[in-house]
Amino acid sequence: MKKLSGIAGKLTAGVIVFGILLGVVCSTVGYIEFTAVLEQQYNDSAYEIAETARAILNPDKFEQYLETGQTDEEYENILSRLDALTDATNVTFIYVARVSGDYKTLTYIYDTVNSSTGFDRYPLGYTASDLDEKHTENVIKIMTEGGRAEKYLYSYSNESGAHTTAAIDVKNSDGEIIAMLCVEKPMTRLEAARNTYVLHVILWTLGAIALFIFVYAVILRRGVINPILAVTDEAKHFAENNTLSENLSVIKQRDEIGVLARAVEKMEKDIVEYTENLTAITAEKERVNTELSVATRIQANMLPSIFPAFPERKEFDIFATMNPAKEVGGDFYDFFMVDERHLAIVMADVSGKGVPAALFMVIGKTLIKDHTQPRKDLGEVFTEVNELLCESNSEGLFITAFEGVLDLVNGDFRFVNAGHEIPYICKKDGDFEPYKIRAGFVLAGMEGMRYKCGEIQLDIGDKIFQYTDGVTEATNVNNELYGMDRLTEILGENSDLPPAELLPKIKEDIDKFVGEAPQFDDITMLCLEYRARMED
Repeated sequence: MKKLSGIAGKLTAGVIVFGILLGVVCSTVGYIEFTAVLEQQYNDSAYEIAETARAILNPDKFEQYLETGQTDEEYENILSRLDALTDATNVTFIYVARVSGDYKTLTYIYDTVNSSTGFDRYPLGYTASDLDEKHTENVIKIMTEGGRAEKYLYSYSNESGAHTTAAIDVKNSDGEIIAMLCVEKPMTRLEAARNTYVLHVILWTLGAIALFIFVYAVILRRGVINPILAVTDEAKHFAENNTLSENLSVIKQRDEIGVLARAVEKMEKDIVEYTENLTAITAEKERVNTELSVATRIQANMLPSIFPAFPERKEFDIFATMNPAKEVGGDFYDFFMVDERHLAIVMADVSGKGVPAALFMVIGKTLIKDHTQPRKDLGEVFTEVNELLCESNSEGLFITAFEGVLDLVNGDFRFVNAGHEIPYICKKDGDFEPYKIRAGFVLAGMEGMRYKCGEIQLDIGDKIFQYTDGVTEATNVNNELYGMDRLTEILGENSDLPPAELLPKIKEDIDKFVGEAPQFDDITMLCLEYRARMED
């Protein structure tokens, strides 16, 4: 083989140096990462053992043992269990100690040793002083803040070799930190694995470098230096500028180098396109996830969901449910006491989905509740709420809403409707029937709208059922709507049920009708039963 000179010789020398450096860097990085992972695994394992050991202890008797220096049956039983845990988990030792005020002296309460090591255990009350600075920092952290050590303690000693120590706090029944529990776990397997890893990395790196140099020298002899330089220049240009150039146009071969050049060119084009698409998709996904997360939390926290809602009130019974079609629902319901004798119910549906709809729901729900005051006309409430919603409605959303207020003394039920579904009324011992009322215009649809309040007289045993259009517009696989006729039928069949049992029956019938078809809209329902008159 002729001696390489010029650019070929320089490239060969460069490849040799680069290969060696690459091998060293890869080996070093791999060694560090491999060691860190194994050390962390050992440390986590030690902390798991420490948590198990802590569960065995009875911290409330520590002071008694230290003051008297005497043990009892419970102490011996715990010590026996700790010894068994030490042997079973193959740790060097487990000890529990009280820490002095200067955090440099330990007074042993429990100390176990692995039966295979031959070490002697420290007796109850044994004192160890002069902790080193590294251990003192962790002891202070544990005894003042609780929890685990700030950093895991990896160390080496002639007696026990490489080991990791897990340290956690021990609290009494009053929640006071009174001692520290430590577990020393040997790391002999880590040392063996690490040495084997280093040896294999060195051998494989040297072999790979030698093979690469040989193959590369052969390729250089066949006159591929210029094409490779062209590919290198193109790769460098692309890495620096993320744009394509004309460097590869000089490569005309149809051999492997030519294929490589075409592949690099195509790869660069694909990377540019992929990067652009990935940036757009990632930004959109993050935005959507953020919106859904925020909206879900808002909606879940805003809707009352604890039933019975007013267990101390015997005058009425109320129950409501919402099943969103997606992560975030556009429907909302509410019920609250206006004062001691008036109960308000709200059922509404916000147009649109996502975070804007969720936030608009919060605004609408809050405004309706804040403006509903004793002896205030509900038409005036919706008129004021509509004006406020129109002022802050940059997204062009609107709300269909129904609100009613029941006087628990005389059964007077006043209501206002803003484009929402008509309610169902069930008189005592009768069936649910739709109560036709004037719909009114939606909230936030137009400024200057005025709403009128209606009135129904309820008797003891009467019920009101209100819902959103997700109920009547539920669609099956044949694109058939659930409809009011089917809703009227299922309400009639179950009119004697209390609200908490009625709504699940309706939802069950809707699910049976829909079958395998996906849910396209939120399904929200509320039922109120007037049970007894309140004493005036």
